Amino acid sequence: MNIILVGQNHGRSRVLSLNAGGILAAALLLLTLVAACGWAGYHYAMSRVADRPVVPQFILAQWQQSLEEQQRALDRVERTSREQVDAMTLRLGEMQGRLLRLDALGQRFIENAAVASEEFNFDEPPAVGGPEEALGGESFSTPELSAMISQLDQRISDREQQLRLLDTLMSNRRLEDERFVAGRPITWGWLSSRYGYRSDPFTGKRTWHDGVDLAGKDGSDIIAVAAGVVTFSAERHGYGNLVEIDHGDGLVTRYAHAKELVVAQGDVVQKGQVVAKMGSTGRSTGPHVHFEVLQNGKSKDPVKYIQRASR
Repeated sequence: MNIILVGQNHGRSRVLSLNAGGILAAALLLLTLVAACGWAGYHYAMSRVADRPVVPQFILAQWQQSLEEQQRALDRVERTSREQVDAMTLRLGEMQGRLLRLDALGQRFIENAAVASEEFNFDEPPAVGGPEEALGGESFSTPELSAMISQLDQRISDREQQLRLLDTLMSNRRLEDERFVAGRPITWGWLSSRYGYRSDPFTGKRTWHDGVDLAGKDGSDIIAVAAGVVTFSAERHGYGNLVEIDHGDGLVTRYAHAKELVVAQGDVVQKGQVVAKMGSTGRSTGPHVHFEVLQNGKSKDPVKYIQRASR
């Protein structure tokens, strides 16, 4: 192979003759130069981008902003879930308290024989059951659970209103029963003088007797024949130690000649409560209780009330 070299001056040229070995050496030299240039260029490029991020900064900023927004959204969801759980927990606590009051009302009805204890047992949960389905049940969602709680809350409110009304009616009935004047004002004794005209035990003359006398043992109990308020408890001329009880609706009972007064004016007494002890104070010939019944200030025959059947 001949290589002709032409100079820039005077058009002179030179001819170089290369054999096969020279060509190979020239090719190797050229390849070496190309490889060296490539290696130097690679390292130069790597040194320029070594300090630069692989992803552009504005893309990283967008990703960071997106992640922060997602985290805030998760925080809101978590906070909302906690608030919903707390709200449902409070409602369940309130409902539990209301159910306890309903149980107490139900137990009171049983104790007062308003309902049969064999039919309702408020100390145990109601028995429920049924066949199990082949497929497993699904959990309730929060809106469904909230709706169920609202429905249960409404049902409890309805039951509370009904039971309060029933309790009021029962209380009024018990109050009327307590205020119903019936029975004897003593636990033991006998009728020694009736209502109406009689021979006065001190003068022997025909006089009017406003009550009945019930003789018994000295110091024995004198009891209220109905519930009421004590309007008088002291000594009165002719009556000796006297207890007077107002039962409402203009009905008043008197218990006279007591040895001892157990109640005081203003006391609220129950039916069958001891109000005095039998004695012989005042105008009396021996231990007994003078029992009067007055309706709107007019005396009534106590025997009619004594012989009443208690409600």
